[in-house]
Amino acid sequence: MAFLPPRFALLGLLTPILLALAPPADAKASAQPRAVSARGALDAEETNNINVFKRVSPSVVHITTLAVQRDFFSLRTSEQPSGTGTGFVWDDSGHIVTNFHVIQGGDRATVTLNDQSSYPARLVGAFPDRDIAVLRIEAPREKLPAIQIGTSRDLQVGQKVYAIGNPFGLDQTLTTGIVSALNREIESVTRRTIKGAIQTDAAINPGNSGGPLLDSAGRLIGVNTAIYSPSGASAGIGFAIPVDEVNRIVPRLIRDGRFIRPALGVTAGPENLAKALGAPKGVLLVNVASNSPAAAAGLQPFGRDRSGRIVQGDVITAIDGQAVADLDDMLSLLETRQIGDKVTLTVWRAGQTRKVAATLGSSD
Repeated sequence: MAFLPPRFALLGLLTPILLALAPPADAKASAQPRAVSARGALDAEETNNINVFKRVSPSVVHITTLAVQRDFFSLRTSEQPSGTGTGFVWDDSGHIVTNFHVIQGGDRATVTLNDQSSYPARLVGAFPDRDIAVLRIEAPREKLPAIQIGTSRDLQVGQKVYAIGNPFGLDQTLTTGIVSALNREIESVTRRTIKGAIQTDAAINPGNSGGPLLDSAGRLIGVNTAIYSPSGASAGIGFAIPVDEVNRIVPRLIRDGRFIRPALGVTAGPENLAKALGAPKGVLLVNVASNSPAAAAGLQPFGRDRSGRIVQGDVITAIDGQAVADLDDMLSLLETRQIGDKVTLTVWRAGQTRKVAATLGSSD
């Protein structure tokens, strides 16, 4: 007996089965769709999900960045897509808020609105230390519904949240979750620490960056900016910049084109120097600029005398009663103030602590 090749043997085995499964000759005549069961009303949570998406999605935009590239052989230049992300409408003047890293490295950006109309965007201002950027487009006001602003200071773990964005280029995607944790610290593109970040388990993937994190009332409570994921996709740990931080920075970027940080006019020494000198945690001063707020307040830097001995200087340990552990802490606190504000500095020198008043100047 000759053996058939395996594929023919398999077909031979399946043939009786297929014949047994074949419908009767009159089945086509009686084949009708089954009756649809009545669903009933949507529950309250589903209804709210739908309402939030319908209300907020017109304020969410898709951002595409382009980079100019030159051909190695012909030297001709062409624009190539360099990235995509999400943003949202800040006001009806056409200001669009997104993450700085969404537009970083791009030479041109295009904003696509909810109705799929696209507009070229120009950069108004950016603050990379907080991963925030503001673009502007020239579009009719009726196409620019501003997102509602909420607050992040009273958020609670367990509170329901929504994220709308363009993950992997799939625009207008809604995901839901909760506030998983508060006051997280993440790193910006400049390696500065962004404090007070919101952690959420709402699915956030590449392309969601710059999109809004919303509370159950549809108000902006954060800007989705980063995920923790070994695979690069959502692992249920996403982070958003709190809206109180955004609402403090964006108006300054619109007004000035950049974030001008209030300053004291000091230069800080490295942390290991403070340990070597037996100084407490804080900002150890190695230089105080002449005619600066710090100089006017009587602050002095560490130095050496003619014989090479260490001359004790000042260490700023608190601003307005809030502890300052390092330079990053001090810069973060100063960013919450305005130029011209008066602050009280807690200063350590040679084992003695005192408080001095200073009027903040400009970092320019």
